[in-house]
Amino acid sequence: MTFEQEPANNEQPQRTGAKALHRRWWIWLAAAALLAVCICAYLAEKRKTVSEAARKAQAAAARSVPVVAAPAKKGDIGVYLTGLGTVTPLNTVTVKSRVDGQLMRVLFREGQLVRSGELLAEIDPRPFEVQLTQAEGQMIRDQALLKNAQLDLERYRILSEQDSIAQQQYDTQKSLVRQLEGAVKTDQGQVDSARLQLVYCRITSPLSGRVGLRQVDPGNIIHATDVSGLVVITQQQPIAVIFPVPEDNLPQVLGQLKSGTRLPVEAYDREQKQKLASGYLLTVDNQIDPTTGTVKFKAVFPNQRNELFPNQFVNVRLLVEMKHDTVIVPSSAIQRGPQGTFVYVVASDQSVAVRPVTLGVTEGGDTSISAGLEPGEIIVADGAERLREGSKVEVKEPGNGASRQKGQRSANPQRHGK
Repeated sequence: MTFEQEPANNEQPQRTGAKALHRRWWIWLAAAALLAVCICAYLAEKRKTVSEAARKAQAAAARSVPVVAAPAKKGDIGVYLTGLGTVTPLNTVTVKSRVDGQLMRVLFREGQLVRSGELLAEIDPRPFEVQLTQAEGQMIRDQALLKNAQLDLERYRILSEQDSIAQQQYDTQKSLVRQLEGAVKTDQGQVDSARLQLVYCRITSPLSGRVGLRQVDPGNIIHATDVSGLVVITQQQPIAVIFPVPEDNLPQVLGQLKSGTRLPVEAYDREQKQKLASGYLLTVDNQIDPTTGTVKFKAVFPNQRNELFPNQFVNVRLLVEMKHDTVIVPSSAIQRGPQGTFVYVVASDQSVAVRPVTLGVTEGGDTSISAGLEPGEIIVADGAERLREGSKVEVKEPGNGASRQKGQRSANPQRHGK
């Protein structure tokens, strides 16, 4: 009995192991199937997302973006140097008395515009009139003595020729005549000096300009050695403006001056919106300021309407060169990216294309294009921030802001050389 039951006991473990192996196989198969289902669902969702994004991109591309466009123009644009300048009078004079005396009258108003030679004040002339009378009396006396000595000299000459008098007496008389001639000339100098003092009693303006505040009131005793003087006069027509320019621009400006070219200069207010006056560059300083690396330029303005005032701060624009027949676009059309500067060019099908360009001179709201663009091509001037390569656009008329910018640009004829 024992040997017959052993095979049965061996078959039982084998059946149990087979069942376990079969069960594990089904588990792995179910896991693989579940994983396949998940992958398929993920891929389907991804395809759906991509197709939806593609549809949105196509819809966005098909939608027209409203923009403001402008044609690239061919014209002239100036190369300007700018700086903050100080209005400086060409001449400033402190009017002082040249004689001592009492100030009798002041004939000018503070702040008045006066002309050269115009009477400003008068000093009491009576002391100098007395000096003139004394000098004239002394000269008359010496002239009478001289005349009598000359008559005696003529008599002595005749007697000397006849050997009637000694030669020494004749020579003494000649010496007396020369002494009296010197005395008369000295008297003439005293008379002229007294007359000059009388002239100095009338204080006149040495130049045309604007008088400042009065320093001395009538009735005071003034002296030629007074420090403050009577009044300060500044010349305002013409007037100068001194402004610094970087030393790197000096060779270009000196080259223009050596050729005899008169470089125009414009003065603007602090906000650089209102043009105050127009003039020309007069000269350049003889040294560079080592602390700032700039050199001082001096411009002259006619200032016929007194637009500029001494010590006023103005923004100066110096036209160094005018570039002719260059492509000009609005500065707002210039875009910048990793590939450099570019513009959006509007095609005939109302789509835009990216066009790399090389920039030239920028002046105000305009920029010249050295390469990459031809005159007449339509470019996007406003609204380019929403554009991409191939985007559809809807060109609109410029608004009031653009119209104002056009008006500002056309107000300055030198900007485009028209």
